[in-house]
Amino acid sequence: MRRREFITLLGGAAAVWPLTVRAQKPERMRHVGVHLGFKEGDPEAQPLLVAFQQGLQELGWIDGRNIWLDYRWATADPNRVRALATELVQSAPDAIVVNSTPAVRVLQQATRTVPIVFVAIADPVRTGVVLSLAHPGGNITGLTNFQASIGGKWLELLKEIAPRTTRVALIFNPDTHSGQFFSFT
Repeated sequence: MRRREFITLLGGAAAVWPLTVRAQKPERMRHVGVHLGFKEGDPEAQPLLVAFQQGLQELGWIDGRNIWLDYRWATADPNRVRALATELVQSAPDAIVVNSTPAVRVLQQATRTVPIVFVAIADPVRTGVVLSLAHPGGNITGLTNFQASIGGKWLELLKEIAPRTTRVALIFNPDTHSGQFFSFT
């Protein structure tokens, strides 16, 4: 091989080499903290976790490949909720997913920078978690199916399902309740 051919070959390889290196760069692993209001191994939580992980997979997020789901299991003990929320924030996740009102409140106090996504918490506007559902503001957003304004619809549905119902009782957790749910006349 002649000297010029060798230099041309070497120069071409050097020009292509950075592109090859970039193409082989591994995907960045995202760290997502998941703060759950269940005891670890709770059978009620299992289908929720499966659905959560399947939804992520459908979007291309595979636990252990490009996302690391870092679970914290809290029960109704406020001290445990606080300790696990603090621990989770200190682990510096890219985002936090949470499913209980007490944990959202603790996380809201613990960080103003880590994005927090709540799932199915009770009345996030009235509890002060977000400014409004349309424009939550801050670093917290999410979804709820426990909006107080649909309480009357729940009662209507119950009357359709069981028309002979004459009394209805409402059970709620006073630690997560922030005001009147329903007003009937």
